[in-house]
Amino acid sequence: MQFGTLQRPVQLNHSQKIIMGRSRYTITEPGKPHFMTCTVLEWLPVFTRPETTQIVLDCWRYQREHEGLRLYGYVILENHLHFIAQAKNLNKCVNSFKSYTARQIIDHLQAQRVERLLTHLRFFKTAHKTDREYQFWQEGVHAEMVFSEAMMREKLDYIHNNPVQRGYVNLPEHWRYSSASNYAGLTGLIDIDPW
Repeated sequence: MQFGTLQRPVQLNHSQKIIMGRSRYTITEPGKPHFMTCTVLEWLPVFTRPETTQIVLDCWRYQREHEGLRLYGYVILENHLHFIAQAKNLNKCVNSFKSYTARQIIDHLQAQRVERLLTHLRFFKTAHKTDREYQFWQEGVHAEMVFSEAMMREKLDYIHNNPVQRGYVNLPEHWRYSSASNYAGLTGLIDIDPW
């Protein structure tokens, strides 16, 4: 993995800002499965609305059908998501995913006049993003290559147990926005590529 530093402002109080670095992980072997995390800017709770979560699911469905994305598992929580995926050009798929979902979710928030979230997405966008009014996702993607069967099992268990560990549900398959139901032999919200 290669690491770099990006700068972004973080609000301390109403009149102060500091610059804080953030690690950036790189997908080094795109043809292999990767465990990835995407986080909403400033951990804002955007995925509490079914419509915003549906945008993510629809994008993955499209990418599976048209861009060769293999989606092995996922979980969507209120302010971030984890997924395991593989594609011939995984970097392009992830960039496309983040770009499309950001635009669609921001459009939805604007149409619904969710001003509190939009104000935060405007205020906390990184300074170099001069071509847009808002930033939705944090920069980069935390990606770890899955290099063994044991690691795949570990990452799938982590993904599926995340809502249980947070106390949201008692069983992984009870979390609606997760592939745990697919692995439990139930019908999930979208098809996946079982490991």
